[in-house]
Amino acid sequence: MSKKVERTEYPHIVKVEGVLSGEAIIEKTRIAVWHIVGYYYKVGMSVEDILAEWEYLNPAAVFSALAYYHDHKEEIERVREENSYERWLQEHPTHALA
Repeated sequence: MSKKVERTEYPHIVKVEGVLSGEAIIEKTRIAVWHIVGYYYKVGMSVEDILAEWEYLNPAAVFSALAYYHDHKEEIERVREENSYERWLQEHPTHALA
């Protein structure tokens, strides 16, 4: 059974039913746009640095992810917050280190 793929207006960026809760991802990967933004871009890494970490990505895919972020900041920031360690601690307080 194939999953429904929703194309976005950005080449390389799709939303796939059942993959990362339908969040925006780089096509043919499980790499979410929020992941690229939160773990790499927002800490000051360049596109070249990101490509060094993910050698199977191409520059166009990374630039497309960043363009998607800049045009959909509210969505991506919401998803980043939902997936943050701080949010996880709030939802699982018994797992917090003393």
